[in-house]
Amino acid sequence: MNPLFSVAPPTAEIAGGAQRFPVRRIFCVGKNYADHAREMGGDPLREPPFFFSKPADAVVSGTADIAMPSRTADLHHEIELVVALGRGGSNIAAQDALATVFGYAVGNDLTRRDLQADAKAGARPWDMAKGFDHSAVLSPIRPVAEIGHPTAARIWLSINGAIRQDGDIADMIWPVADIIAELSTYVGLQPGDLIYSGTPAGVGRIGPGDLVEGGIDGIGTIANRFV
Repeated sequence: MNPLFSVAPPTAEIAGGAQRFPVRRIFCVGKNYADHAREMGGDPLREPPFFFSKPADAVVSGTADIAMPSRTADLHHEIELVVALGRGGSNIAAQDALATVFGYAVGNDLTRRDLQADAKAGARPWDMAKGFDHSAVLSPIRPVAEIGHPTAARIWLSINGAIRQDGDIADMIWPVADIIAELSTYVGLQPGDLIYSGTPAGVGRIGPGDLVEGGIDGIGTIANRFV
């Protein structure tokens, strides 16, 4: 058989069951916490969050060992609340947006920071800085039917036991409903889309052998060894 026709589409784990979540697309929100916007040299009072993408097959389990990616000497962690959509639409009103959500998870938006800096300096796209293999770490998705729509919860990340990021999802500049509504004015959202909703301050370097752990209270945890 031609290998082309035996490739399975990417899926993600759903907590508490055998079913898998079919991943269609991955969207990410930039500078959605004021402290991180300042950390990256931005002004959260003037700059609204913006969107970029990762390929669907960048998803990797929140318990997997992850190989250090090539072409970087500055791999960074970014712990995030991830929104998994069970319904879609275009130009969705903010008051209707949460009805599209299937569930929530914990993500780590891995970033080749040196490649990103070079891309910014040259006014080039971020694709190779953000969209590389295994760059979208994801915990099991917790369905809304079980946990509702969290609006306040501690979000944290540690490396080898030392806390690096520590915030609260209540501090997002744009909450989940507004993110979905805004994103749906750019693209028609569909079931299976994931949205990484931004990271608090404290992003930093991951090295070979590091154990990167993180979580959001009431949603889940991740723990990945970088090898």
